[in-house]
Amino acid sequence: MTTIERLRVHRVTIPLLRSFVTAVRGTDGVDALLVEAIDSDGRSGWGEAPTSWRVTGESPASVRAAVLGPLSEVVAGRRVSDLDVLGNELATAVVQNSAARSAVDCAVHDLVAQGQLKSLRAFLGGDDRPVLTDMTLSIAPLDELVRTAREHVDSGFSTLKVKVGSRADTADAVVRIREAVGSAIGLRVDANQAWTADEAVRIIRHWEDHGVGLEFVEQPVAARDVDALAAVTQSVATPILADESVWTTHDLRLVIDRRAADLVNIKLAKAGGLTEARRLVAAAAANDIGVIVGCMMESHVGIAAAEALAATLGARDAHRAQDLDAGLWMSSSPVNGGIDYAGERLLSRATAGLGIDGLAAGVSAHD
Repeated sequence: MTTIERLRVHRVTIPLLRSFVTAVRGTDGVDALLVEAIDSDGRSGWGEAPTSWRVTGESPASVRAAVLGPLSEVVAGRRVSDLDVLGNELATAVVQNSAARSAVDCAVHDLVAQGQLKSLRAFLGGDDRPVLTDMTLSIAPLDELVRTAREHVDSGFSTLKVKVGSRADTADAVVRIREAVGSAIGLRVDANQAWTADEAVRIIRHWEDHGVGLEFVEQPVAARDVDALAAVTQSVATPILADESVWTTHDLRLVIDRRAADLVNIKLAKAGGLTEARRLVAAAAANDIGVIVGCMMESHVGIAAAEALAATLGARDAHRAQDLDAGLWMSSSPVNGGIDYAGERLLSRATAGLGIDGLAAGVSAHD
């Protein structure tokens, strides 16, 4: 009987290749909190907890305390095969702290998949279709945005996501980007809650009038204002994607009941891990809500688990590019193995679990 012996937390700082700027925050590096679950057979499962005071409300210190405290109490000495029970108990072991819970939940999933000699994507029921990602354009001056958009298209990306804020030139900037990249490139906009409902409707209708042809506009209004989100969705023809408004199936139910969005961005660090994220995928499918699997600014460890989830979406959603480009912003991966990229295509190893072989050589990690 294989049991989980203990959890370890590795803190790794990874510089970004370029600054990442949204309407909420900006950063030049990632403080990665990697969780390693070690079982009685000597295997290690891996998960990641992205930290941001302004996104998840978590810090490296809070993640460490939650993982080594109440979350360890749930899993230590438990059978690895008790996945469903452990997932539910992790969800109630600590209030909020969703990124910390996600890291442990994903690490346990990794161990279970390894024990069955399956890749995590196969264990979750994913198919063999490649998962593609968009490439994000963070907030920058207009000329820089246009130049960067062209560079990404020239390097093979077929879908771009433009981060926008409350600047007066936001509407015209997206029109310029469309003109620069042409009509064949998928174009998305993420406002990160920057607008009121009236502002959102005005700006989105401007894009519609100019034939920009957006795939969707992501979280145009404040996360908690589901009424405003619904007002925007019902006032424009462009699909609206809920991100910060939806963390759990409870949140998604509110969106569904109010017809507040056409799609939902499912992120493991919001959902608290794969257990709840899989429920979100099922609930969305049952209610004709489209799904994008997204990520925080996190490393290849978190992206590997998200890619495995994206592989389960099926024909209805799998044709879309997902939002999993964070690893492409990193100067390096903190681990050996796991996920990699070939342009817009994510490459997962056809080995058991996530295929992670441990911390990369030269990585300075602090337990």
